[in-house]
Amino acid sequence: MKTLTLLRHAKSGWDDPVTRDFDRPLNAKGKRAAETVGRNMRSLDLAFDHVVASPAVRVGETLDAVVAGYGRTLAPVWERRIYLASAATLLDVVHELPAAAEHVLLVGHNPGLEDLVLMLVPAAPDGLRALVEEKYPTATLAEMRFDIADWSAVAAGGGDLRRFVRPRDLDPSLGPDER
Repeated sequence: MKTLTLLRHAKSGWDDPVTRDFDRPLNAKGKRAAETVGRNMRSLDLAFDHVVASPAVRVGETLDAVVAGYGRTLAPVWERRIYLASAATLLDVVHELPAAAEHVLLVGHNPGLEDLVLMLVPAAPDGLRALVEEKYPTATLAEMRFDIADWSAVAAGGGDLRRFVRPRDLDPSLGPDER
């Protein structure tokens, strides 16, 4: 049995005058959401034996804030291919995960993460997958389990979505901004 947890980076700041998207930092709400998600991870006693993440600034800052709430160190392997990756590229990364890793945290971006969940989890008329179809918000955690011995066996429709935790589920003030 393998468990793959996906975490989308927290809300980033579009007002920051950076020249590259890669360098965009989190905004204050994003930092708060990531720390809240980290506290929730601690309360659920989630543990990871391997972490792989996009090297984008907003992902690093998300992990820093998650760790502040989680209270445990996360030492990611920085994987450039995750930055703005498609679901197919993310699946390649998953297929290459270390065989000894049982519980992996992958931190990245949308739409790739959302598309990966929708690819790996069979369609169902209701339940958590329907929430993913609706939207995979920033700082949201999706946990899937696979009845496999090796990551190379992860395949479309083979996952069981066990958890989909949005920041607004933990604190309503972290929901979508009013327009």
